[in-house]
Amino acid sequence: MYQFFVNPSQIRDQDAVIKGKDVNHIKNVLRMKQGDQIILRNGFDGRKYLCRIESLCEEEIGCRVCMIEDGSTELPSKVYLFQGLPKSDKMETIIQKAVELGVYEIIPVACRRSVVKLDEKKEKSKLTRWQGISEAAAKQSKREMIPQIKEVMSFQEAVSYSRCAKVRVIPYELWEGMDKTREILGGLKPSEDVAVFIGPEGGFAEEEIEKAMQEEILPITLGKRILRTETAGMTVLSIIMYHLDQ
Repeated sequence: MYQFFVNPSQIRDQDAVIKGKDVNHIKNVLRMKQGDQIILRNGFDGRKYLCRIESLCEEEIGCRVCMIEDGSTELPSKVYLFQGLPKSDKMETIIQKAVELGVYEIIPVACRRSVVKLDEKKEKSKLTRWQGISEAAAKQSKREMIPQIKEVMSFQEAVSYSRCAKVRVIPYELWEGMDKTREILGGLKPSEDVAVFIGPEGGFAEEEIEKAMQEEILPITLGKRILRTETAGMTVLSIIMYHLDQ
């Protein structure tokens, strides 16, 4: 069953209305008709609204709320992914998979070894596209909310922003000791927010690792093999999901 996000004000008692770009998608792409069922979420109360389409107009779709279900699909901790800007379209894949794995926010980071440099115009365009990918992935994976893609930060800005998380890790290819990695990631507890730093192609510069350690961000290893930037983040998020999902 297809899922869509609406503002809380668009669901009132037993009636709901869908507006914006989803109207065209429902009518002309999915070709849904009166009587078809869909799921609505408002991104705030955690509820799933099972609705029946009542009317399809030019600018809005009217629905009847048939059932309301509680039950969270979110991880019990907020997971922040600080992703070093990768080349080409890798960021789109990273966002899609990270949202499926339960990430709370994704923060693009301009690291020293990041090849991609975004000017203000390109960044605005990229952020709009990235946020759209996050929304689509949230719909597909039946998330309760749409993870936000933050504006690009410098490494120093990212480190400062990460202080909201209780546990902060930074995979580093020169680090050793899988036992420590297992201890840190295996010891995560519900409600402990987590920040994960992933480097771009070429990894983090030594001074960035030193800065992270000064800020008590814990270096970890992901094994003896070198993982691509688009693989490393998914690996850590998968481990976190495994330990935290309830």
